[in-house]
Formats: sequence, structure tokens, C-alpha cells
Amino acid sequence: MSNLGQAVDVAGEKICEPAPSAPVQRKEDSVGFAEAPGVSEGLSGGDVLRAVTSGLSHGGAFLRKNVLNIALSVVSLATGILLWHFATAYKVDFYINFENIPSPEKVFTAFWTHLGETDFYIHIAVSMQRILIGYITAAVIGILAGVLMGRSKLIRSLIYPYIEVLRPIPAVAWIPLAILMWPTEEASIIYITLLGALFPIVLNTLHGVEQTPEVLVRAAKSLGASRLQIFWHVILPAALPSIAAGLAIGMGVSWFSLLAGEIISGQYGIGYFTWNAYSLINYPDIVVGMLVIGGLGTLSTYAVRLAMQPLLAWQKRAR
Repeated sequence: MSNLGQAVDVAGEKICEPAPSAPVQRKEDSVGFAEAPGVSEGLSGGDVLRAVTSGLSHGGAFLRKNVLNIALSVVSLATGILLWHFATAYKVDFYINFENIPSPEKVFTAFWTHLGETDFYIHIAVSMQRILIGYITAAVIGILAGVLMGRSKLIRSLIYPYIEVLRPIPAVAWIPLAILMWPTEEASIIYITLLGALFPIVLNTLHGVEQTPEVLVRAAKSLGASRLQIFWHVILPAALPSIAAGLAIGMGVSWFSLLAGEIISGQYGIGYFTWNAYSLINYPDIVVGMLVIGGLGTLSTYAVRLAMQPLLAWQKRAR
């Protein structure tokens, strides 16, 4: 399909207003990997030093560009912790009762104590393993189902009703049925985690495929493209931004579902750690578990977005 890209560009020009031409890029700004100094002639000490200096300068430029946002985020978090401290210190009881809420100092002390315990890391590792298995399975099923529903009205008519019926059911409601359905507790937890991630991925993928400009598909067909080539070169790139959003949302929801699923488990998992702390009326550990789940969810969502950036690099070039 040598002419497919040209046809897509021509079709895009017909449906879009002509944009002003971008300024000419300097040669030193557009040097590729193959043209980089030292790749073909061997790296010297000067080349390594220049590479390190360039990386530091780019990092410094990023910090300078985002220094205001970073500062505002730090101030916002510090303000929240300070308000939390005063609310617990003065035992505020105005609609929200802070009388039994642990102070930030007690939570930090409990967290610091757990950092020296092996079981704490086992809880985190087990939860991350469950998330990884459930999330990857949900991503494969969700993207495949979303693409098929977006390109086939028959398949959509068969699958979509199940999605609409099952999607509103909360993860907690699945616990009794999951215990009966699956042979082990581990499989039940992974199943509930999978359900949490599945529906955002399916719906966002379906939306992305449906939003693919039909003129691009027709242009590819007119050049003799096969269905596989149309999917790979037209539909998938057009749907990728929506798929990336669904993957990020699905990761966050999967951590929410994990907490419900790990109520089943009587051994390990950060959700079980939090629930066990509630059973033992250990208030600082409850907050520790909540904050760890929030932190792991934030990091894993950021990792998903970071992994999708190379596939969405064309968006920045298009702008």
C-alpha cells in the first residue's frame, strides 16, 4: 500500500481547512537517531558529555516551563495536609466528624513502621500482580470487542446489550457470584478487577472507531486496500487517542475494583490490608492503605499514559 498514505492526506485536506505552514525547522533540531553524532563513527567522551549536557538542559527547560504548575501542585497538597492536621488537632465536628480520624503524624508514623516490614511489600506485590493480570486481559478483550463493534453493526447488536446491562453493576455486588463462579479466590479477585477495567476500555475504543472519518476509509478502499490494511493504517491510528483514554481510565477503575475483590482474600493484598485494619479498628493503617492504593493507582495510570506516548507522537506533529 504505497499510495495509501497519500490518499489519506488528500482526503484529510478535503475535510479540513488549510492550516498555515509551519516554520522551517532548523537542521540541528531535526537530527534523527541515525544522524546523531557518534552513532556511525563510535561514541567519544566529548559526545557522551554533550549528550548528558543536552539531557540536563532539556530537563531544566521542562522544569522552567512547568515550574508554576509544579509549585501550585505542591502548595495544594501541603494545604490539604495542613487542613487535615488542624481538623484532627481541634477535633472538628461540623457535618464531618474528625474526632476519630488519625492525624497526618500518626499516619506517617504507621507508614514508616510498615516500610520496615516484609509483609507490607508482599501485600503491594500481590495486588500489583492481580492488577497486571486483570488489566492486561481486560485491555485485550476490550480493544478487540470495541473494534469489532465499531466496524460491524451485527456484532454490536449482539454484544452491546450485555455491556449496557453489566456496566452499572458495582464491583461489590459481584463478590458472592464471583466466589460461586470461579474455583479459587485468586481467580475471583482477578475477575472482579478485570470487570472494573473492561467497560471503560470497550466504550472508549468503540467511540474512537466510530469517530474515524469515513472519507479516509473510502479513500483507502479506492486504492485497493484490504480490510486488514484499512484497519492498521486508517482505523487504528484514528481510534488510538480514545483507546489511550480508555486504558488510562480503566487502570484507575481496576484499582477501585481491586479493593472490593480483595475483601474475598484472607491472606494478602493492599485491599485486604485496608479491610483488615478496619476490622481491627486500626485507624492509621486504614488511611495508610487508602493512600497506598491512591499512590499506586496514580503511578500505574501515569505509566499507561507514558507507554502510549510513542503511539500518539503524530498528534504533536499534527499540531
